[in-house]
Amino acid sequence: MAEAPARGGRAAARLEVLRTERLTPHMIRIVAGGEGLRDFQPNAFTDAYVKVIFTVPGVRYPEPFDVRVIRAELPREHWPRMRTYTVRSYDEQAGELVFDFVHHGDEGLAGPWAARAKPGDELLISGPGGAYAPGTEADWHLFAGDESALPAIAASLEALPAGVPAHAVILVENAAEEQPLVTKADARITWLHRSAGGDVAAAVRALPWPDGVVQAFVHGEAGFVRELRRYLLDERGVRRDLLSISGYWRAGKDDEAWREEKAAERAREQNA
Repeated sequence: MAEAPARGGRAAARLEVLRTERLTPHMIRIVAGGEGLRDFQPNAFTDAYVKVIFTVPGVRYPEPFDVRVIRAELPREHWPRMRTYTVRSYDEQAGELVFDFVHHGDEGLAGPWAARAKPGDELLISGPGGAYAPGTEADWHLFAGDESALPAIAASLEALPAGVPAHAVILVENAAEEQPLVTKADARITWLHRSAGGDVAAAVRALPWPDGVVQAFVHGEAGFVRELRRYLLDERGVRRDLLSISGYWRAGKDDEAWREEKAAERAREQNA
């Protein structure tokens, strides 16, 4: 998953679920395609993200499906809800767009949908956007995140050239949630387990710090993201233009509440 503001502005693409796969007990892969994929325009970002759109049952929406038009013409209770997900991979020749969904039971919106999804189901998306890709200026790369950032971290590791130094610190629930990660880079992968008290910020602080320019990608739960923002900028002097960092979610809050909190924080910062 990637975090981005909800934007309208162009019609959503109507995709079809082609197949699903349970990667781990709590990670579900959705492979989508169909005629609607013809209008998908990939970008060069390894954190490329789309808005997955969930409509309100029983509501008839104008066509073409455009969130901007819907918000202008329909009452708020009829607005679709959206969740941001990273494009795990895109294969134009095969006509396949891949997303990985975290599923923690019946709570939430996107995870339960992914658990129920079957071939032929519709998947509405808008995008993609993006902001990060590993650059050639860096001497080494740092990745830190949890399950929500794992698709982007995996895609970034795959994009690194052979022999480039990298270190990834990834928090998952337990050993059963670890995934094989493919890379040509000289990458060290540190898996942390939430069930054993894994601490992303502490693990990053404990890493040996090589000389040279670092590019860092830090995304996931807002608590460790905030701590690492201070550490990387203030203590390690990581250049702001080489730091991609964002809280995707906050423990104890649903997506809507977290968005409102982030918006309030940004407003306070702007008015300070």
